[in-house]
Amino acid sequence: MRPQVYLDHAATTPVAPEVLAAMLPYFSEQFGNPNSVHRWGQQAEHALYTARQQLALSLNCSADEILFTGGGSESDNLALRGAALAAQACGRGSHLITTAVEHHAVLHTAQQLADHFDFDLTLLEVDAHGCVSAQQLADAIRPDTVLVSLMQANNEVGSLQPVAEMAAVARARGVLFHTDAVQAASQLELDVQALGVDLLSICAHKFYGPKGVGALYVRKGTQLQAMQTGGSQEHGLRAGTQNVPLIAGMAAALQLVQQRRTTDNENFLQLRTGLIAGVLQRVPESRLTGHPQMRLPNHASFVFRGVDGNALLRRLDVEGVAASSGSACKTGDPRPSGVLLAMGLQPEWARGSLRLSVGRTTTAADVDYAVQTVERCVAALRK
Repeated sequence: MRPQVYLDHAATTPVAPEVLAAMLPYFSEQFGNPNSVHRWGQQAEHALYTARQQLALSLNCSADEILFTGGGSESDNLALRGAALAAQACGRGSHLITTAVEHHAVLHTAQQLADHFDFDLTLLEVDAHGCVSAQQLADAIRPDTVLVSLMQANNEVGSLQPVAEMAAVARARGVLFHTDAVQAASQLELDVQALGVDLLSICAHKFYGPKGVGALYVRKGTQLQAMQTGGSQEHGLRAGTQNVPLIAGMAAALQLVQQRRTTDNENFLQLRTGLIAGVLQRVPESRLTGHPQMRLPNHASFVFRGVDGNALLRRLDVEGVAASSGSACKTGDPRPSGVLLAMGLQPEWARGSLRLSVGRTTTAADVDYAVQTVERCVAALRK
């Protein structure tokens, strides 16, 4: 029987058994609305209180600095729109800074603010590894700059950005700093005090939690405009009844990440090293994308010259290997990745992108099979 190898943990992860156990009571006997005053509501409200406390401990912040959202994209949207529009309304300015390699939840939101709300948008150029420098940011900040958004770890190529250094530059100039930590949360420490950020987005399904739930850290004193109105939930910034089971699951999942981080990352790094070495050695005209060292421990990404990345994904799937051509939100798009083009890759290379990301259940045998399969499929597509 053909092996079934899941190497798309950057797209989503399975719900951990401990996380499922934490959620189940709130789907059945403890089903109350957390905004109700009776005992059923109080049980649900206590679950939210506990989850908020757990997340605050994980992020090293106060519980009242945590907002629950419907996922990473919503957290990014609330951070950018909420902070930018609040700053504009107060007359502080209308200039935003981000990079060309952000997730579309950031890029498209920033572009919409520029197109429809009269913001001026600066996109910092990246180097060949998809990284930017603190000096670039310092040079780009203007008197009217109100917000900088920079992802902690790139979802397509795995490169890590110097977020703490960049946030310090922004803070020294009185500019708010947001980081999209959605891809980073499964492996990196998210100490918001050490990072120095004002806003930070996470999403549970990237770290063995449920889909459809996320959180936004908002430093005390940071002004946001509500993006979803109709109720007083989440300090009036995100109206709607909170999804108690998913929120409980998210808090449990992030706690589990903290407990397992050192062991998991050591295992991920060993598997990833074998994956990268194997593909680069066995597949002609292949390149690693992203930074060779400063990257997520579980993340390997490549380009193959003259290969259709989407055709490669289909062949890999037939052979039992689950992978991605980059962001799970763009898979199937025939155009070359904007991230890879921003990194200076030519289209003949950028079209042949592949992302392989290992997880807790990945084995050395899975890696060996994946390398052999990638070699075989790329060769077949080049015939």
